[in-house]
Amino acid sequence: MADVVKAWLPWEDPDTFLGGLPAGFDVDFFDGDERPASLAEVEFYVPGYMGGDRVIQVVRDMPNLKVVQTQTAGFEHVVPHLAEGVTLCNARGVHDASTAELAVGLILASYRRLPRAVRNQEQEVWPSSYTELDDSLADRTVMILGYGSIGEALERRLTGFECEIIRVARRPREGVHPIIDLPELLPRADVVVVLTPATAETRGMVDAKFLAQLKDGALLVNVARGVVVDTDALLAELTTERISAALDVTHPEPLPAGHPLWSAPNVLINPHRGGASTAFEPRVARLVRAQLERYANGEALINVVAGPPR
Repeated sequence: MADVVKAWLPWEDPDTFLGGLPAGFDVDFFDGDERPASLAEVEFYVPGYMGGDRVIQVVRDMPNLKVVQTQTAGFEHVVPHLAEGVTLCNARGVHDASTAELAVGLILASYRRLPRAVRNQEQEVWPSSYTELDDSLADRTVMILGYGSIGEALERRLTGFECEIIRVARRPREGVHPIIDLPELLPRADVVVVLTPATAETRGMVDAKFLAQLKDGALLVNVARGVVVDTDALLAELTTERISAALDVTHPEPLPAGHPLWSAPNVLINPHRGGASTAFEPRVARLVRAQLERYANGEALINVVAGPPR
């Protein structure tokens, strides 16, 4: 590592944002617009959050690049652009609070029919009576599919709602079921919260067979990646009104105007805002500053998801 490390960061005042920039770094600002002249010198790069292809594809043109630190937990969109020998770190832990809060919010909004209340308010309608009771999270069974750090955060927030939790992950461990147990577990779940990463194994995992195993009236909540759910299969189930869905992510995304998912019954769509809360910035600032310090001091980086450890 050079005495002075060239880093590209997506904040115009990184010293203020990070609460102090560690010594040993020469920083240029890049958020996807004009590339600084130091392209060939960049060693440590933090792409802008939700910056699209422009902030990712640029890594192909960085011959001295050693580390990419994303601000997202998902990293599948970065891997194809990395040269051999570049270390990729994700933002595991940064979005736990925001995403877990949203998952709870989507469950409650769906169960207590808050979209209906918003429509009634817009129309200045106060119904004289309701023909059915709202659903309650109490006494329900919630499956957390993809039980990692966000799943743990979600379970902590569900504590107190008087519901049962089923934990499912790729690798079984004490208290956590393996994915191969899904045929047995899915019929028990009133709510399935999808938190799996997007991989070759999980793409389209929530397909027609998966959905058919859900009980009547079940709620599917996707706060992971849109490609994990087979959109056509979900639309087929929603059209029958047998199940409901609350989606922070969709496939395709952005969801184009006129797509049948917009008008499907029993679905609540939130346009991929899972990590976009006030909890995000202080957590990502702590992570990036800590990673810069580790790199400058020759210490092992955390959250390494691809490439060699450093």
